[in-house]
Amino acid sequence: MSSPALSSLSARFAVRFGTDPALRVRAPGRVNLIGEHVDYVGGLVLPVAIDRAVHAVAAPNGAGLLRLVSEAPGVAAVEVPVDALGPRAGAEHWLNYVLGVLAQYRDRGWKVPGLDILFAGDLPLGAGLSSSAALETATALLLEGLSGRGLDPIGRARLCQQAEHGHAGVPCGLMDQLAVGAGRAGHALLIDCRDLRVTPVPLPPDWSIVVADTRVKHALADGEYRRRREDCEAAARALGVSTLRDASPELLATNAARLDERLVRRARHVVTEIARVPAFVAAAAAGDAGAAGELLRASHLSLRDDFEVSCPELDALAEAAWRAGAELGVIGARMTGGGFGGATITLVRRGQEAELARHLEVDFAGRFGHTPLVFVTRAAGAAEILPPDHPAK
Repeated sequence: MSSPALSSLSARFAVRFGTDPALRVRAPGRVNLIGEHVDYVGGLVLPVAIDRAVHAVAAPNGAGLLRLVSEAPGVAAVEVPVDALGPRAGAEHWLNYVLGVLAQYRDRGWKVPGLDILFAGDLPLGAGLSSSAALETATALLLEGLSGRGLDPIGRARLCQQAEHGHAGVPCGLMDQLAVGAGRAGHALLIDCRDLRVTPVPLPPDWSIVVADTRVKHALADGEYRRRREDCEAAARALGVSTLRDASPELLATNAARLDERLVRRARHVVTEIARVPAFVAAAAAGDAGAAGELLRASHLSLRDDFEVSCPELDALAEAAWRAGAELGVIGARMTGGGFGGATITLVRRGQEAELARHLEVDFAGRFGHTPLVFVTRAAGAAEILPPDHPAK
């Protein structure tokens, strides 16, 4: 369903730039049902593209400039020469997810023309819902659509990942970009991050997804993400494997004395989290809500205790959902995304979403003094190029 703001995006572009847009793109956010912090070790993940998205409209301007406008609060419009695509800092850091993508195409021999671009959307920023990957993918599709050329979803995801590494300085895995670019309505995606095999997994029709955004992001997040990845690499070296994807519980138990206690916990999370993913897929296929819920809970506890990427706000939301239990239709809950703030997901029986949302809002506000953003979402389709006046999906 299109919101009034999104449905008038082309008109606002025309007012801003004095011309009609040439095309429009939609790039969804994502939640990860299970398989957290294992994509960068070649593990198994189970993301879902959601029905909240970044939208962008664009047209060539013939001026050799990128004139970029974002409707996100507090973001100033900027002009960047097309031959000045280097990384930005401070208040302009968000540009790295745009300029980095364009620089990657340029370095592959694509012409980057002067463009007017207006970005908008209903995807919360900084909530662990892959707004950065959505912005990257939207930018990629704009250039591809205007160029009359295109990459396949895996090629585009790799390019966007390299942009994030090189410009934003975030050593992310490939899950987010691939989930945004390859999502399927009604399905999660089982992604093997070692060979990038993607298997659509139907979700039970009576299971709904409720997202609860804490509206907080703790300042240590970016540096701690890098440290977690470095810990995983150090643990793999100590265990004598290429990555922790190749470690087993038995190998870890046998060689735990060779690792310091922190690395043991990091490795234990990765090894057990990878094993939880196929178990969750099997539970979903069987409609086994009890097993699915236990796996989600175990994932959150592992992220909290062994990987240490949760925070009091995320723990409070997960615990509130667990307490609500079957009475409010709860199947299971856990944090989603990189952590240190952001959002939780709760799987809930269809028809009980509103009651659960109210419970989470009241419980959280009573502890932290502000209300989380709680919304119901669904598994949506992949990022796509749309006609300029196409209603948002």
